[in-house]
Amino acid sequence: MTGTPQGPLDEPVRRFTELLGAGSVITDPVRLRTYECDGLTHHRVTPGVVVLPESAEQVAAVVRICNAYGLPFVARGAGTGLSGGALPRSDGVLVVTSKMRRILSVDLPNRRATVEPGVTNLAITEAVRDRGRYYAPDPSSQQVCTIGGNVAENSGGAHCLKYGFTVNHVIGLEIVTPDGDLVELSEADPGYDLLGAFVGSEGTLGIATKVVVRLSRLPETVTTLLAAFTDIEGGGRAVSAIIGGGIVPAAIEMMDALAVEAAEAAVACAYPEGASAVLIVELDGPAEEVAHQFAEVVRICRDSGAFELRVADDPAERAAIWRGRKSAFAAVGRISPAYIVQDGVVPRTALPGVLAGIDALSAEYGIRVANVFHAGDGNLHPLVLFDDAEPGAAERAEAVSGRILDLCIEHGGSITGEHGVGVDKSRYMTRMFSDDDLDTMQLVRCAFDPRGLSNPGKIFPTPRLCGEVPGVRKGVHPLVESGRAEQF
Repeated sequence: MTGTPQGPLDEPVRRFTELLGAGSVITDPVRLRTYECDGLTHHRVTPGVVVLPESAEQVAAVVRICNAYGLPFVARGAGTGLSGGALPRSDGVLVVTSKMRRILSVDLPNRRATVEPGVTNLAITEAVRDRGRYYAPDPSSQQVCTIGGNVAENSGGAHCLKYGFTVNHVIGLEIVTPDGDLVELSEADPGYDLLGAFVGSEGTLGIATKVVVRLSRLPETVTTLLAAFTDIEGGGRAVSAIIGGGIVPAAIEMMDALAVEAAEAAVACAYPEGASAVLIVELDGPAEEVAHQFAEVVRICRDSGAFELRVADDPAERAAIWRGRKSAFAAVGRISPAYIVQDGVVPRTALPGVLAGIDALSAEYGIRVANVFHAGDGNLHPLVLFDDAEPGAAERAEAVSGRILDLCIEHGGSITGEHGVGVDKSRYMTRMFSDDDLDTMQLVRCAFDPRGLSNPGKIFPTPRLCGEVPGVRKGVHPLVESGRAEQF
C-alpha cells in the first residue's frame, strides 16, 4: 500500500490492511486510477480505496467493516461491463474479486462445477472440454470477463438464443449479504426465488463469492454459416424466415457494413467484400438434425438475397468466422476515437423499422452508428461513434444513444438485454416503468440492503426508500402508509 488516505477512510483502511495485508489494499492515487471505470469508459470515478480479498471470509469481513463505518461498497470483477455497473464511489470501497479465481470442484455426474467469482467465463469450458462438457453462456468478452460479473449482469452472449442467459445456468450461489453475512442460495430452496432475484441484480443485493454452474454436454455436430447480403433488409428477412420456419439455431448474429469495416481493420476477418450486412448462423445438435436444418437455412438465405455463403464445420474454420463478430466492440476503436455501446431489445419483427430509425438518427445528428446484434432475439448493440475531441460531439452521441433506447421502447422492447442498467441507463428507467413499479423493485433491494450500501446509485434513477436521500416522491410512500413496507 502506498499513499496516505484522507479523512473518514483513515481508520477503515487501517483495518483493511490488518485483514488483507498491505499488498491487497490500494490507496495510491495513481494506482486507483486503474479502477476508475469499467468497459464503459464514458463514466469515470476514482475509488476511495480498493481492496483485493482472496476468500469469501475476507469479503464478508470487508463488508462488515464497511457497515461499521457506513461506507458504500462496489464489487468488481474484470471490469469488462458496459453499463457502468462497477463504477466505484469516491467516498467508498471497491471490492475487487480478481484474486478469487479457483475452480473449486467439478461434478460431472451431476453436470455442475463450483467456482469462485474471479474465474473467467472461458476457463470453465477449458477445464471440462476434454470430458465432453462446456459452459454455455458465452459473452464476446468470455476470455477475460469473470463469472462474478456474469452473475451480477445476467450476461448472455451469441448462443443465448438457444441456451439462455447466465440465470439459466447458475444453480447455486454463496453470497455475502450487504450486512456481511455468508449465505447460500439454491434453485432447490423453497419459497421465493432468491437465487433468481440475485442473478442480474447488478451488485445491489450483495457480492457473489462462490457460483455453482450447470455444465452442458458438447453437441455432436456444429456447423457455422456466414451469409453476405447487399442490404441489411435481406439479412432481416432471412432471420425472420429461419425462426418462422421453426428452426432455433444456437446463434444468429448480424453485423452491418460499418461494423464489418471495423472488424476488418482490427482482425482482418476477410468477410465478403461489398457486404452491407453479414449474417452468422450456427447450428448444433445431432448430426442428422443439423444437416436437415442447414439445408433449409441455406435455401432461406439464398431466397432472401445472400450473394455469398461460407460454411465451416471444423473448430478452426468456425473460429475464423466468429473472429470478426467477437472483436466487434473493441474493433470500432480502429475507426473512431470514442464510442458508446447500447443494448436495447426489440421484437424480431420490429428490427427493420428500428434499424431504419437508427439510420435516420445517424443522419440527423451527423453521428455514425455501427450495428452489431443478436438478430435471433432482437438484442441490438448499436455502437455510437464520435470524436471526443470535437466540441459537442459527445453530447450529440449521448442524444443519439438515448433516442435509440426510445425507439426500442416505442417498438415494444426494452432498454437492456444483457449489459445491465448500471449508471448509464438508469435515467431511462422512468421511460419504461412507473413510480409504483420502481418503488416495488426498490422494496426488493430494501429487503437485502436497508442501509443502501451495496453498489448505491445504480439501476434506479432516483433514490427511494431505505433511508436514501428523497427523490421525486413527496410525502409518505403509500406502501409505508399501508404498513407493507418500513422506511428506515
